[in-house]
Amino acid sequence: MASIPESLIKRIAEEEKVPAEHISRGLAQGTIAVPMNRNRRLLKPMAVGAGLRIKVNANIGTSQDISDPAAELEKLRAALGAGADAVMDLSTGGDLDAIRREIISQCPVPLGTVPLYQAAVEAAGKGKSLVEMTVDEIFQVIEKQAKDGVDFMTVHCGVTREALARLKEQGRTAGVVSRGGALTIEWMAFNKKENPLYEHYDRLLEVAREHSVTLSLGDGLRPGCLADATDRAQVQELLLLGELVDRARAAGVQTMVEGPGHVPINQIETNVRLQKELCRGAPFYVLGPLVTDIAPGYDHITAAIGGAWAAYFGADFLCYVTPAEHLRLPTVEDVREGVVVLRIAAHAADIARGVPGAADWDLAMSKARKDLDWKRQIELSINPPLAREIFESAPKKDTGECTMCGQYCAMKRMSQVDKEGK
Repeated sequence: MASIPESLIKRIAEEEKVPAEHISRGLAQGTIAVPMNRNRRLLKPMAVGAGLRIKVNANIGTSQDISDPAAELEKLRAALGAGADAVMDLSTGGDLDAIRREIISQCPVPLGTVPLYQAAVEAAGKGKSLVEMTVDEIFQVIEKQAKDGVDFMTVHCGVTREALARLKEQGRTAGVVSRGGALTIEWMAFNKKENPLYEHYDRLLEVAREHSVTLSLGDGLRPGCLADATDRAQVQELLLLGELVDRARAAGVQTMVEGPGHVPINQIETNVRLQKELCRGAPFYVLGPLVTDIAPGYDHITAAIGGAWAAYFGADFLCYVTPAEHLRLPTVEDVREGVVVLRIAAHAADIARGVPGAADWDLAMSKARKDLDWKRQIELSINPPLAREIFESAPKKDTGECTMCGQYCAMKRMSQVDKEGK
């Protein structure tokens, strides 16, 4: 079981409206994770897993083309303000150590990274190709980030030579779309060796256990288009990740398992149930999934559709997708929009799954609507500033109704009927 203080277990249980025993049991079984590095004081811990509210993650970070640390801190504030439960720093441009440490210092929620990104960037900084990275150099970055206080790390341990053989034999439309997966494959091909994070998995577990880092077992072979969904390479990687979950639990290390990707609606339930079975109920962290490939500019919506379905069938943690997905580095507004839209998906799934207290929010909104209490409706909305802006943009009316229905407002007219009938 993860070393989580009893007081924190009780606090989480109160927030989730479940018995403390449920949290303790889930931690012991590995079906609940609380990403929390022992090297930093986490102000807003998050529990993710069985029977809990669906959580939402926001990705931020620089690129080699756009490296503005101040802008990324603004994105962090936007993500937190919009209600993100966790944040990942995926920076690949600028002073990565300085950027990460500053984000950590201002991030009250769990922070995740993909250490392989920094290892590749540092190799390039030394005048080497990423394929010339040594195993020790990769682990030096992992250890450095763990010491800095990173709470969870995406590690693509399941991209093995066996999985690649299946990928090559079957073929794909979009190939490999995971950056971490592609970097790993390139390293393996050049060095003619096994994935170092798989081959040296015990070493990875030692680092994670020492610093209490949760391993997010990445899906380096996730489908990047609908045509590649649920293929042999994806399933082969998932089979191996299930085995790695077992090994992590035996070593006292918390894990999550990452999932697709691009998946048509009719395959989402299969993907979730397959993960839960093969990975013995480990928390499932999904990117969307996106349910169609044709909506650049609207992929936050395609991801929300898939995210709601995935969460309903058992996924636990949704990684947001922004309107900029597939197009460019997201802006501050993209980040805010992505978080809000995926929170809507998560909340919809919480209601359908009967998560304690989830429907209370909607009931309160319904009562405020019936009472034409606009102030309360705006307060209860998932994005109050936007709701207020839209409401106040219409001509002011002293009669109570909005400009959509005016004097024909059903709520107002039925309220009058009720009064007259008494």
